[in-house]
Amino acid sequence: MRHIIAFAVCLLAAPALAADASRPTVVELFQSQGCSSCPPANAALAQYAGRGDILALTYAVTYWDRLGWKDTFGQPAFTERQYAYARSLGDSGVYTPEVVVNGRAAGVGTDVSEVEALARRTDRGVSGPALRIEGDAVEIAAGAAPSGGAEVWVALYDPRTLEVPVPRGENAGRTLGHRNVVKRLVRLGEWSGAATRLALPASGGLARAVIVQRRGVGAVLAAARG
Repeated sequence: MRHIIAFAVCLLAAPALAADASRPTVVELFQSQGCSSCPPANAALAQYAGRGDILALTYAVTYWDRLGWKDTFGQPAFTERQYAYARSLGDSGVYTPEVVVNGRAAGVGTDVSEVEALARRTDRGVSGPALRIEGDAVEIAAGAAPSGGAEVWVALYDPRTLEVPVPRGENAGRTLGHRNVVKRLVRLGEWSGAATRLALPASGGLARAVIVQRRGVGAVLAAARG
């Protein structure tokens, strides 16, 4: 486990990318309430969480839970997703905070300019299938699929700012703010290039984000919220 020193947070300038509301840049933050280096990354994510051209998601990992405070949002599935990204990106391990941008590059995520640079480097352009969320289903248009196939995920998340008092651990005595906290992550199925329609789980009042990515939690091909 690597402990990251926080950097200064600055405002995210809108990058000149092909990303827009229909093809948002996907920024996934892996963090923990038990990690003292994570609050700056949460603050950075809050800077751009409401932007239409960015789909920002916060996942609480569990490997800090034994060190004085159990994260109130942590789930093993989120830890597994971070490890899957490490394998996909060829990294030797995981750390917090970590942002993965478009499933193609990772960074610390405490400096918003770093996230902007990662977004530029991993811009998907206009490639990838079109997505449309209609009621309780997502429609994926036909297109060119990776040779190994692709998988389809839905993240159910709370778009509000959630404030959590932390009485123990490295952040003892602090109240931490979180945006776009993922509460549930579901693998919907696969996409092989043909037009596909997949049923979505009930949202339970949460927002939904659908992500199509290379098999093995790899590069993001398409994403939509709704």
